[in-house]
Amino acid sequence: MIAPTANSSLSDWLTYLEKIHPTEIDLGLERSHQVRDRAAIAQPARFTITVAGTNGKGSTVAMLSSVLQQAGYKVGVYTSPHLVDYRERVQINDALLSEADHAAAFAAINDARQGTSLTYFEMGTLAALWLMQRAELDVAILEVGLGGRLDAVNVVDADVAVITSIGIDHVQFLGDNREKIGFEKAGIARANTPLICGDSYPPKSIAAHASSISADLKQVGRDFSSKRYDEHWHYYGLNVNLFELPLPKLPLVNAVTTLAALECLPLAVSADAIKLGLAKASLMGRMQRLRYQQVDVLLDVAHNGHAANYVAQQLARTPHPEIIAVVGMLKDKDANSVFEALTPHITEWALGTLHEPRGNTAEQLAACEALNKAQVSCFEGVEAAFDFAVERAQQKNALVFAFGSFYTVGHIFAKINSSNE
Repeated sequence: MIAPTANSSLSDWLTYLEKIHPTEIDLGLERSHQVRDRAAIAQPARFTITVAGTNGKGSTVAMLSSVLQQAGYKVGVYTSPHLVDYRERVQINDALLSEADHAAAFAAINDARQGTSLTYFEMGTLAALWLMQRAELDVAILEVGLGGRLDAVNVVDADVAVITSIGIDHVQFLGDNREKIGFEKAGIARANTPLICGDSYPPKSIAAHASSISADLKQVGRDFSSKRYDEHWHYYGLNVNLFELPLPKLPLVNAVTTLAALECLPLAVSADAIKLGLAKASLMGRMQRLRYQQVDVLLDVAHNGHAANYVAQQLARTPHPEIIAVVGMLKDKDANSVFEALTPHITEWALGTLHEPRGNTAEQLAACEALNKAQVSCFEGVEAAFDFAVERAQQKNALVFAFGSFYTVGHIFAKINSSNE
C-alpha cells in the first residue's frame, strides 16, 4: 500500500490508517515504544497528566484544561474518539490544528514506523504527542483510550496520573469485573508519582498496584473530598480548602478529582482561575443541551450502565413532561443495563441501527428485556430515529434525549450543525 505524504489530505491519511493494521484494537506498548523512540518523541510538555477511567475522563480533561488556561498556561489536550471532525482529538488552548498539521504529524510517524505495524489509535496517539512536543506546552493532558496499562498513551511517563471511575465496559479486553478493570486502569501509575483516584468505592486492585510500585495514591473520601450545597460547593483538598466554588456544567465528582490533580502539579493556580475555569468548562456530547426545530435536545455519549445511572439522575430533574430517547449502540455494550437505568424516565424510544463497525441494529436493541413493556420504534439509522423523535416532541413539548455511542451523538450533532449552516 502506497502511503500518503506530508502534503496529502487528512482524509487520505485517515483512510490509510484504517488499513495498515490487521485489527482495530491490539493492546500492547512495544510497537508504540519502538516508533516513539525512532520519532524522537520525549515528553509532550513541561508537565503531563494522564487520565484513565471508565467514565468521566472527558469531563476531567476538559476541566483541567479550562482551569489551567485561566491560570495563563499553554495547554495541549489529546482525547478520543472524536464526534464530527478528527481534529477534535488534538487541541492547543481549545483551538483545533490544521489538517496540514495532522498530515505532517502522520507522515513523520509513518516514516518512523520503518515497517512496524500500528493501529489507527496508536498512529493517532503518537502523532498527537509529536504535535504537542513541537507546541512548547506548559501542560499536556492525555486521555487514555482503552484501559491504561497497555494503552498507547501509557508510553508517556506522566507527572500526575488520574483515575476517574471504574465501571464494567470493554470486558473482552479488560476483564469482566471491577477488580480486573481497576488493575488495568492503574497501569498508568508511576513510582513516586501522584496517582489521583476519584472513584468513591475503588477496586482494591488500584491501591494494591499503587503500593507494589510505590506510587503516591491520593484517594477521594480519604485524602480529599467535597460538600455540595444548592448553589455552590466546598473543596477539602490535599493541602488547601476552597469554599463557595461554582457548580460546574460537568459532573461535580470529576471537578473534585480535577482540583486534587492540580494540587499535585508544581504550578501556581489561583482560586479565581479555578472558579472561572470550572464555570466555563464544557464538553461536546456530555449532557449537551441544544435547540433544534423548536425542540429541546440533550446529547450524551453514555454507553454503559455506570454512565446511564448518572444520566438518569439528571433526567429526573428535567421540567419536560415527556422524554423521547434516540438510541444507537455498539454490539459489545451491555445495552440492557443501560436501558434498565433509564427506562423509568423515558416515555418513548426511537432506536436506530448504527452502520459503523460493531454497530448494533435497532431490532437487536428492541429485543432487550428492559424494553419489553416500552413504547419502541425502530429505524434504519439514528438520523431517521432522531427525525421521528423531533416530530413527536414538537407535538408534546417533550425533550429529545439522544445517547448510546460517540457515533450516535456525532451523527446527530452533525445533522443539527448542517441545518444551522
